[in-house]
Amino acid sequence: MKLQKIRLNRAEKNLLLVYADGEFTLPAEYLRVYSPSAEVRGHGNSPALLVDGKLNVGIDRIEAAGRYALKIDFDDGHDTGIYTWEYLRDLAEKYAVNWEAYLARLRAAGKGRDPDESVVKFIG
Repeated sequence: MKLQKIRLNRAEKNLLLVYADGEFTLPAEYLRVYSPSAEVRGHGNSPALLVDGKLNVGIDRIEAAGRYALKIDFDDGHDTGIYTWEYLRDLAEKYAVNWEAYLARLRAAGKGRDPDESVVKFIG
C-alpha cells in the first residue's frame, strides 16, 4: 500500500504515516531502536545492537531519500538509518509484537528505556 503522507510531530515525538487503508503513529523511540542502520542491525555477521536508554529521544528532521525511503535524524545524533517505505509499513504493522520483543530483550539484558535509570538484578 502506497504511503500518502508523513507528518512529524516533534512535540509528541512521533511520526504519523498515512496510507489509503489507514494511519499509523510510530514513536521516535521505537523508530530509533529499530533503526535499519548497520550500526544497530550489525555489520556483516556481527549481532544486532540492543539500543537502550532512548525513552526521551526525539526526531530533529526527516527527509526523503530518493523516491523509496525516508532518512530520519534523531536528536541523539543517530542519522544513518534509511527507512524504506516497505520497512516503515512493516514497522507499523508489527508495532505491538516488535515493541513487546524489544522490552523483553531489555529485561533479559538488565537494561532499561530511561537513560538516567540503572536496572539491577538480584540473584538469590
